[in-house]
Amino acid sequence: MKNSPHSDTTTAGIRIQAAAQFLQQESEPKNGRFVFRYKITMTNVGTPSGSTPAKLLSRHWIIVDGDGKREELRGRGVVGEYPKLGVGESYSYVSFCPLSTRWGTMEGSYTFERDDGSRFQVHIGRFFLTPTAPPLTLESPSR
Repeated sequence: MKNSPHSDTTTAGIRIQAAAQFLQQESEPKNGRFVFRYKITMTNVGTPSGSTPAKLLSRHWIIVDGDGKREELRGRGVVGEYPKLGVGESYSYVSFCPLSTRWGTMEGSYTFERDDGSRFQVHIGRFFLTPTAPPLTLESPSR
């Protein structure tokens, strides 16, 4: 995804692909409301030292709008779910982000837990919320 407004990062054997798309029909630019939907696909690709299942526990988002206003959001799970990924398994979801500016960025992390109780952070690479981004096309590798 080089030179793309989307992101693709892998941390501790968990690959996170992120892409956003502007929703013209939900936005009101004259009133400073720009709505984006974003899709996340997470895949347990394993690690060189071994592969074990991992369950998503929480999320942390950093959203920065075009004026530099920074907002941090934390919460449990994603879209009300706590996906557990075995090796080679993927999980995708779609959510939304309203902004008061025409563009912005999102990045952050997920906290996962292995079967042995160990917890670790998985990086969500920065991706762009912009009306000119290509349409959402991220699909899980297993589909």
